[in-house]
Amino acid sequence: MVALALAIAAVVAAALPWPGMFVAIGAGIAAIGLGLVGYRRRRDPGARRLAGTAAIALGVIGLGLGAVRYTLTLVAIDRIETMVR
Repeated sequence: MVALALAIAAVVAAALPWPGMFVAIGAGIAAIGLGLVGYRRRRDPGARRLAGTAAIALGVIGLGLGAVRYTLTLVAIDRIETMVR
């Protein structure tokens, strides 16, 4: 369940201002890792393994959104630098 909470936090953090993209990247990586650990436990009930799978999926989405925001920030900084020169 911690993995799923981190995954949801990653998706929400991607929409927040300045530190949001870094929180989204970090929480997404953590959610993917914890989701993999939760999914690989064969003795757990199906609902917990499914929650691990959902955490992996949402973690990838949060990580992707954070990475896109980071890339767009770098592109915007590059554009401003070329406009100044």
